[in-house]
Amino acid sequence: MKAQIDLNSDMGEGFGPWRIGDGVDEALMPLITSANIATGFHAGDPNIMRQTVRMAREQGVGIGAHPGFRDLVGFGRRFITAPPEELVNDMIYQLGALRELATLEGASLQHIKPHGALYLLAYRDEALSRALVTALQRVEPGLRLFCMASSVTCRVAMEMGQPVVREFYADRDYDQSGALVFVRRATALDPAAVAAKVVRACVEGTVRTVDGPDIAVDFDSVCIHSDTPGALALVQATRQALQERGIRVMGLPADAAAALC
Repeated sequence: MKAQIDLNSDMGEGFGPWRIGDGVDEALMPLITSANIATGFHAGDPNIMRQTVRMAREQGVGIGAHPGFRDLVGFGRRFITAPPEELVNDMIYQLGALRELATLEGASLQHIKPHGALYLLAYRDEALSRALVTALQRVEPGLRLFCMASSVTCRVAMEMGQPVVREFYADRDYDQSGALVFVRRATALDPAAVAAKVVRACVEGTVRTVDGPDIAVDFDSVCIHSDTPGALALVQATRQALQERGIRVMGLPADAAAALC
C-alpha cells in the first residue's frame, strides 16, 4: 500500500480565446501536485503558458512541459509520421519555450511529459524514446520524465540514468499488455468509480483491464486529465477517497534521483 502519491493533470490546454476542459484549470490547480503545461503545438500559447506557470507557482505545484505533435486541429491525438530526430527537436523546442516563461515567473521545471499520441508513440518506439532521453541528458539531465512503468520509454530512461516518474491513469482504460486504450475524445466517468480504481491501484497494485483480467501496476503519480468531462469532480472524489484510506496526496521528492524507477 502506498503511503503517499503525486497527482498530476494536463493544464493550459487552450489557444487564444478558446479553452479545453471547460476552464477548470483554476479550480484544479490547488488540488493537484504536478501540472503538465501545454507548450504550443497541440494547445497553449505564450500568454496561456505564462499564466498557467504563474498559477502553478502560486499553488506550489510542480511544473512540467507537455509537448505534443504539431497538431492544433487534432489536439495532438493524431499520429504523425516523422523521424525521431524531428520529433525530438519539436519536443526540445517546446520545452525551451516553457522553461523561459517559467524563468520569467521565477520558477523552474520539474518534469517533461509528452502529450497524447506522441506519448503513446514513445511508449512503444525505442528509437524515439532513446533520442528523447539522449537530448534530455544534454539539455537538462535532472529533469524528470513522466512515462508508464510498462513502456519502452521507462526502460530506456532507467538504462540511461534519466529520472523518471511512472504514471497511473485514473480516467483511461488499460489493456492486458499494460498499455492505455487510445481515445480521441474522452467521455464522462463516474467519480466514485474512478476514485475506487485509484484507491485499489494504490492499495493492491492492480487494475482491471478492458480484456477482463487484472494486471499489476506500479507508479509514482496518478493522472486525471483536465479535459475529461467532469474532471473537477473526478479529482475531488479521488482526493477524498485517498484521504479516507490514509494515503496522502503529496508532491514529488525534491531529489530527482529519488524518482528513478
